[in-house]
Amino acid sequence: MLINPERSEGKFMKGVILAGGTGSRLSPLTKVTNKHLLPVYNKPMIYYPLETLKSAGIEKIMIITGTHHAGDIFSLLGSGKDFGVELTYRVQDEAGGIPSAISLAKNFIGEDKFISINGDNIIFESLKPFADEFANGDEDARIMLYQGTREEAIKSGVATVEGDKVVDLVEKPADPPSNLISIGIYMYTPGVFDIIKSLKPSARGETEITEVNKEYIKKGTLKASQLTGKWLDAGDFDDLMHANTETQKLS
Repeated sequence: MLINPERSEGKFMKGVILAGGTGSRLSPLTKVTNKHLLPVYNKPMIYYPLETLKSAGIEKIMIITGTHHAGDIFSLLGSGKDFGVELTYRVQDEAGGIPSAISLAKNFIGEDKFISINGDNIIFESLKPFADEFANGDEDARIMLYQGTREEAIKSGVATVEGDKVVDLVEKPADPPSNLISIGIYMYTPGVFDIIKSLKPSARGETEITEVNKEYIKKGTLKASQLTGKWLDAGDFDDLMHANTETQKLS
């Protein structure tokens, strides 16, 4: 795992780690602890997104978790001092979707730009170049993409791009228009909270991050950057086993 923390140049950004949910796909492991505390090779899963934000120069981070084993996360990470960051926590009382979780960070974010990262995202490169560009530019939103396989694309959000501009996003397509996967790393200005506020729950009863990003697509302002290194997800047993094996090779 790349850990080379540097302070982001120019404007200040904050970070949000989404570590909620019941982790039902990883039950019964998640009956005893939070999904994001399960081991991936030699460290808890949540260390990876934490180190990713730190490597981007982000020092103020909010962790949003659910009521399931939230105390375990607090006990492990504490104030963040041991990691060289300042941690704040919010609890999401019930599952409501990624946008609803992000909305809990509104007061923490204030007027700053920020990066939101899913707590089961494992990457092996620094986001600092992308974070600096976003922090110092005039973009509204940027997502990170990964060139995956067709099998990965079928169970993911998939982007169609023209240059660095996203022109379409499709959630879990049966026939993916590309293999460019939106991996759960989003850069936003505080304007995203107005979009989230206007969302209505989908058929599954939750707000959807794809709908947030489609609002930016309508305005023609959603940019994308593509990872050059490996991306791993650890959302189910097969992915968790694969993440353990690959992380051991890459560490």
